[in-house]
Amino acid sequence: MTDDRAGSPAIETIELTKRFGDKPAVDRLSLRTPVGTTLGFIGPNGAGKTTTIKMLMGMLRPDAGAARIMGADVLADSAQMKQRVGYVPEMHFIYRWMRVRDVIGFCRGVYRRWDDRRCSELLKLFQLESNKRVKQLSKGMLAKLSLVLALSHEPEVLILDEPTSGLDPLIREEFLDGVLRVLCEGEKTVLFSSHTLSDVQRIADHVALIYEGRLLAHGATDDLVAGTKRIRAVLPDGSTPGEPPEGTIWQRVERREWLLTVHGFSADTLEYLRDKYSVENVEVGDLALEDVFKDFVKGRRASA
Repeated sequence: MTDDRAGSPAIETIELTKRFGDKPAVDRLSLRTPVGTTLGFIGPNGAGKTTTIKMLMGMLRPDAGAARIMGADVLADSAQMKQRVGYVPEMHFIYRWMRVRDVIGFCRGVYRRWDDRRCSELLKLFQLESNKRVKQLSKGMLAKLSLVLALSHEPEVLILDEPTSGLDPLIREEFLDGVLRVLCEGEKTVLFSSHTLSDVQRIADHVALIYEGRLLAHGATDDLVAGTKRIRAVLPDGSTPGEPPEGTIWQRVERREWLLTVHGFSADTLEYLRDKYSVENVEVGDLALEDVFKDFVKGRRASA
């Protein structure tokens, strides 16, 4: 293991900022992703996910802050960084007139660590025919080819920007199986941006949620889901809630029913509600990652 792998996070942003006109697309984003982590990078449309990824890939220059991959500054050490990163964008920029074997031959000459055996295994796994032209490939097969190209040079970091967007469920499953297979074979760091949160919950051990370019939540996926609960309580007649319990990310009151979503839920949360508001018929429910995501966003929109 090299020194930078041992001592630095695999992906790091420090007060990373990008504006388009007067509006910040990414606003002082600081995020550290340890080596070997699979990070689900989630947020609503326009949250700044793709802008962040383009800055990580050196495709956009930040207005402020810095970004590093495996300890290398993504702008100052761009050539070195790109040798160590596999990238699958939502839009696949591959020459449509080329055949699959020609695309592979071109990429083989670009990357120092190209592995023909790995490439052949992935082509077989995804049933990609080497003599087919890119323009003959379906969107799903094109996504698979992009993944083959991203993985065949044995990258230390894999960045996936909405790679399964618009794919049918079967192709999406096959794509994710390919990612999971690679993850099981070695210690790779993956940043996976997706709107399909069931996919994120399946493969990501950590999650970062951003909204309007700012980080709302970041932590282990299981801890985020297990520690966030939906509470349904009935208020006494004539009572209205005031200050919600600590960690409340969203709430709604309809007549006597008080619904709350609390991040960092504990027994103290229920004790607070009973002591302060004498609530009745309290029910606590679990949430999936998608529900946690929705309530973080709804709460932030309501507060704005």
